[in-house]
Amino acid sequence: MHGVNLANRPGGRPGHGKAPGPSRPTALRPVRWAQNRLQRAPPRRAHRGGLVRRGRAGPGRAVPCRSREPGWAMPCRFREPGRAMPCRSREPGRAMPCRSREPGRAVPCGALPAAALGLRVLVLSAALGAGAARAQPPPFPFWDPSLPWQRRLDDLLGRLSPAELVLQVARGGAMGNGPAPPIPRLGIAPYNWNTECLRGDGEAPGWATAFPQALGLAAAFSPELIYRVANATATEVRAKHNSFAAAGRYSDHTGLSCFSPVLNIMRHPLWGRNQETYGEDPFLSGELARSFVQGLQGQHPRYVKASAGCKHFSVHGGPENIPVSRLSFDAKVLERDWRMTFLPQFQACVRAGSYSLMCSYNRINGIPACANKKLLTDILRGEWGFDGYVVSDEGAVELIMLGHHYTHSFLETAVASVNAGCNLELSYGVRNNVFMRIPQALAMGNITLQMLRDRVRPLFYTRMRLGEFDPPAMNPYSSLDLSVVQSPEHRNLSLEAAVKSFVLLKNVRGTLPLRAQDLSSQRLAVVGPFADNPRVLFGDYAPVPEPQYIYTPRRGLEMLGANVSFTAGCSEPRCKQYSRAELVRVVGAADVVLVCLGTGVDVETEAKDRSDLSLPGHQLELLQDAVQAAAGRPVILLLFNAGPLDVSWAQAHDGVGAILACFFPAQATGLAIAQVLLGKAGASPAGRLPATWPAGMHQVPPMENYTMEGRTYRYYGQEAPLYPFGYGLSYTTFRYRDLVLSPPVLPICANLSVSVVLENTGLRDSEEVVQLYLRWEQSSVPVPRWQLVAFRRVAVPAGREVKLSFQVLAEQRAVWAQDWRLEPGTFTLFAGGQQPGQKTRAPSEVLRARFSVTGTARPLRGC
Repeated sequence: MHGVNLANRPGGRPGHGKAPGPSRPTALRPVRWAQNRLQRAPPRRAHRGGLVRRGRAGPGRAVPCRSREPGWAMPCRFREPGRAMPCRSREPGRAMPCRSREPGRAVPCGALPAAALGLRVLVLSAALGAGAARAQPPPFPFWDPSLPWQRRLDDLLGRLSPAELVLQVARGGAMGNGPAPPIPRLGIAPYNWNTECLRGDGEAPGWATAFPQALGLAAAFSPELIYRVANATATEVRAKHNSFAAAGRYSDHTGLSCFSPVLNIMRHPLWGRNQETYGEDPFLSGELARSFVQGLQGQHPRYVKASAGCKHFSVHGGPENIPVSRLSFDAKVLERDWRMTFLPQFQACVRAGSYSLMCSYNRINGIPACANKKLLTDILRGEWGFDGYVVSDEGAVELIMLGHHYTHSFLETAVASVNAGCNLELSYGVRNNVFMRIPQALAMGNITLQMLRDRVRPLFYTRMRLGEFDPPAMNPYSSLDLSVVQSPEHRNLSLEAAVKSFVLLKNVRGTLPLRAQDLSSQRLAVVGPFADNPRVLFGDYAPVPEPQYIYTPRRGLEMLGANVSFTAGCSEPRCKQYSRAELVRVVGAADVVLVCLGTGVDVETEAKDRSDLSLPGHQLELLQDAVQAAAGRPVILLLFNAGPLDVSWAQAHDGVGAILACFFPAQATGLAIAQVLLGKAGASPAGRLPATWPAGMHQVPPMENYTMEGRTYRYYGQEAPLYPFGYGLSYTTFRYRDLVLSPPVLPICANLSVSVVLENTGLRDSEEVVQLYLRWEQSSVPVPRWQLVAFRRVAVPAGREVKLSFQVLAEQRAVWAQDWRLEPGTFTLFAGGQQPGQKTRAPSEVLRARFSVTGTARPLRGC
């Protein structure tokens, strides 16, 4: 069906007071960035790959829909040009018109045959509250909200035929593989499991508030901020879902089951999907995942606002396409690294109450993740007690055979993945997909009917907790409407999140903050491919906001009333063609120069790794020319990237006065930059790097090697990186004192209490990220050189001090020695605004104190 036209909705915001024109379905309406001084650009649309250009990548070159990799013949959803696939085809090799329902029958995009439409509206009305039929649901016990959840599930599952059960697990995607079909005789509606909620409602038709990309949110080091972003995301997801349901409409991406935190460790600086992660540290990732899951799902005792799913489970962090394809890659990992690096954050996600996990494309020591019983059953369900569902990454079940050649048929693949613990197949859009072979497996006895019911059970439990089978009046989330989408509160949160995500990497001679009173008499030059191109500021899996709410660096600085001049120098991030003369002219006439460089999804994204750390194309030359043309006037480098960049020239050169890492700040980019550059109240930079930036390619290990040696700050080599994990500067200065550990001698199973005093010794109110690291002085097995065990972002007014308390849990001292184990010995605890002993560092000190643990070694589970 057509999307909801948010711009012309009743009570909506058509923008700038203009009368709305003829209504045009939002799902089909191109998004034009040109508005309110934004440059004109070709129409864009949202999909799982973020913001992409409609149509062609170049003359005569068709870009098929959503492909994953060149050379993989999969229907629809292809990411790269060069493989012409029919839009929304249902089976391999069957070319069908967009949204056609059967071969050879053309149905216009967005339309349904009348009979199907009538049935769908009837079912939605019955099950989701539209119309009188919902007031009298079918007289089955599973519709009775007074009964316990498990009794309702027993009743529902007992009424489903094997054929109906199969369709519920086989339809986990969209575009032919979804939704899970309705069951009209029971009043059960179709349900879409394929919703992206990484940092806003990423795919549903209509506008949505776009929050900074995940890696930038991680740089804020603030679980509280993550919680608020997740909660705002869930509010907009639920509001759109309610709107579609009330109208009797269905869209591929208006479900309430969200793919949300990406908990893969940022283990390699060139991995194309680094931007979607929470960085390189498992503890930081776990804490942020906990907040995101709880924020997305809400705090209601009975109902979930939107259900959270963490991905990609597990040992998945590159390669995408260099040097081999992710679709066939075997990640060979030591058990210790698996347990201490790649699993802890997923366990935190489970503990937070996540309803689902997504199994990844790769093999783990030879066994595909989506057919890996050790991963999906022994660890996830046996050790962690997970009772939710596992959904495959898109096409991952099919690739067990087609990519990994682990099985020889779709039937064998279905048996392997279902028995291993996979509940739901999200396919490439193949209608006759792997899980459609389950009836054969049932007939042969390779899958039991009870196991199939067990795989379906958490799917319907999730839908029940979302409120689908209860009267809408019981669920407070059912009243959310489109007025909350892009609300002032959410737009302000997007701005706050962008401000808090920025990391100040360099600031010499007081280059920043700029003086607001000087701006009216100064000329600012804003240059570079990121200076005024909205498309490159969002990153992957981005929601699409209304153009009036998108602020490029140029537009944000113009809001200050400054005299701003602009030239891109090169029109896109790859910077293959560079106009030096225009850049020199603009920079030479300016008093302050802002150079906006980086990567964007043109350079690093899903299915696209980088080959090196360099600034793309002519970007370094552009920066060097700007510094020369500025002739000593202030030059500020703004970076828009996820994976680390080699900016060693800028770090060392006196002509670059400041460097600010901005990541992908999304819609509020320009406003946030303006606030931080001026050091406005609440905008003193306090972000910290969530990943190490190497000093050069000689510090970058091979992508396909999954040993942790030499990777991340926990196992880094002896040579110092360019910028360490946890690093970031401030506009003020801090002093730490009075570190106290209690008790200094611990029994083997006891927790450690820590207190420290933090003082703002500068002249500006600011926030500081306090970081605690633990070092094992003796251990029977290899351990990290030190490990982040606590952190807190705290505001401290100028001249004031605050005493902070932390607790380090016994389990944070555990090591993996065939089991999680606590050992006696001596430990060192570091407290400060950064890691201990770094070459590139903030001016504040790092305190240290030792404590000892007594007793005999024992398994963690024995405490």
